[in-house]
Amino acid sequence: MRLGINLGYWGAGMDGDNLAVAQEADRLGYDVCWVAEAYGSDAPTVLSWVAAHTENIDVGSAILQIPARQPAMTAMTAATLDSLSGGRFRLGLGVSGPQVSEGWYGVKFDKPLARTREYVEIVRRAMTRERLSYEGEHWTLPLPGGPGKPLKLTVHPERERIPLYIAAIGPKNLEQTGEIADGALLIFASAGQLESTAIAPLRAGREKAGLTMDGFDVCPTVPIAVGDDIRALADTFRPYTALYVGGMGSRKQNFYNQLARRMGYEKEAVEVQDKYLAGDKDGAAAALPHDLIDSTTLLGRVDRIADRMREYAAAGVTTLTLAPSGFTLDERVEALRVGSAALERAGLAS
Repeated sequence: MRLGINLGYWGAGMDGDNLAVAQEADRLGYDVCWVAEAYGSDAPTVLSWVAAHTENIDVGSAILQIPARQPAMTAMTAATLDSLSGGRFRLGLGVSGPQVSEGWYGVKFDKPLARTREYVEIVRRAMTRERLSYEGEHWTLPLPGGPGKPLKLTVHPERERIPLYIAAIGPKNLEQTGEIADGALLIFASAGQLESTAIAPLRAGREKAGLTMDGFDVCPTVPIAVGDDIRALADTFRPYTALYVGGMGSRKQNFYNQLARRMGYEKEAVEVQDKYLAGDKDGAAAALPHDLIDSTTLLGRVDRIADRMREYAAAGVTTLTLAPSGFTLDERVEALRVGSAALERAGLAS
C-alpha cells in the first residue's frame, strides 16, 4: 500500500505551510499529493506550484469539477500539467454537488452519471491527439451547422493515458467508476465496512468492463492526528464530519449523509442533518457517534495507526491518502512522519 497526502483547499488558513508539507511528503517518499477545489482556489494553479517545488511526488486533482470546465479544456490542463511536472500528474474528476454546480457555475445538476461518462470519453479521446468529434446527450463536438471543425490537441502530452480517477460515494457512481476509471477517490472510508460501501460496487464495474481490480487504485482520504487521548483527537474532527454529514448538498441530495446511513448510522445521520440545517452546528457535531469518526480517521500513536493501516490494506486500499491534522506546521509534519513510520511498522512499505 502506498501513501498519499491531501492538502485540501488552498485558502483554508494554512497556505504558508502547505508547500512545506508537500515538500516533506516528497522527502519522505509519499506517492502523490492531492489538491481540492470548490468555490475558492482552483486546483491546477496550486498543482503547478507544488509540482515546480517538488521532485518525485505525483500531483493530483481531487478534484477538478466537471461543471467548471468543458472536457476539452480539462484535457488541455491535464496535458499541460503532465508535461510541466515531467509525467507526475493524476487527473481526478467529480461532479461536485447541486449547490456548487447550480449556484456557482450555473450548470444544472442532472444526470451526473451520464455526464461523467461522456466527459471521461471526451477527455480520453482528446488526449490521443486524434481530431476530436463526439456525439452525446450532453456534448456534441463540433457543434452542428456552424463553422466549427474537428480539432486535435496541439501539444504532445508526456503520456497519452494519464491516470484518471473519479470521486465516488454512491453505489451507482462507484460501479461506473470501476468501469471507466483507473482509480476511485473515496472519503469517510471505514476499513471494516469498505467492502460493502465501496469495493463491491467498484468490483462490479470492473467486471462489467471485463476487468479485475488488479491495477485499479482504491484511494481514500483519511484524516490523521497524533496523540494519546483518542476521544479528544476524534472530537477535533467533529465540526468537519458534521459539515459533510449534516450540511453538504441539500436535505435530499447529501451523498455523505447517505453514506453514513449505509454504514449503519441511519438514526444518527438524520439527527446530525436536522440539527445542522436548523443552524445548531454544535449540536450536530455532538450528535456524531465516536465510532463513526474513529473508524474513518487515523488516531493515536504509531502502533495504533499501523494496525489501522493493515486493516485498510486488507480491505483493498492501494493508496491511503492522509490529511494531516494540526494547528502548526510542526504538528502537520509530525503527522506525516508518523504516517510514514506506521506504514513501515505495518510491513506495508514498498
